[in-house]
Amino acid sequence: MSLYQQPPAHTHVLCLDEMGPLGAKLYRGQRWCEEGNYPQVTPDYGGKGKLWVFGVLEPQTGEVLTHTAFGRTQHDFIAFLDGVVAHWQTDELVLIMDNLSVHKTLNVRLWTLAHERVRFLFQPTYAPWLNLIEPWWKTLRDLALTGATFYTRQEMALAIQHATTYWNAHRHPYRWLKPV
Repeated sequence: MSLYQQPPAHTHVLCLDEMGPLGAKLYRGQRWCEEGNYPQVTPDYGGKGKLWVFGVLEPQTGEVLTHTAFGRTQHDFIAFLDGVVAHWQTDELVLIMDNLSVHKTLNVRLWTLAHERVRFLFQPTYAPWLNLIEPWWKTLRDLALTGATFYTRQEMALAIQHATTYWNAHRHPYRWLKPV
């Protein structure tokens, strides 16, 4: 765990993962109505499309970067990696991630060859608790999605961006365990 809290000099250790698919759904609202009458909102069970959220968390500072996409393809992942490299412009980057097939495609491997300061560190299979962004997804859901109704994927993407901005304005080092 010291790699997360005390990375080597001139190195950013970043926990990377995807969340989704998220669907823009309408639910029955909770409001006062006459007895026997209910608010008329028909659920559509995600018929308005799906949204994926790519995210990276730097545990040492608590800084987060998110990127939304309408798919989880290698091209979406590479676009996200380009954003990560543009955001952390100096020092070496160690990206801790799971073994998703999108992370290991030929185009992603070629991308890493073109970005010498980026290294991938794959966590063991079936060990998601080793990636600190996993518990942070609950924080993002609470900030952006809980209790909200979205009519489009763009509304959901905007809510996620606002939640990320709010988190970064109030960030703190992200600790795995409580301090002793």
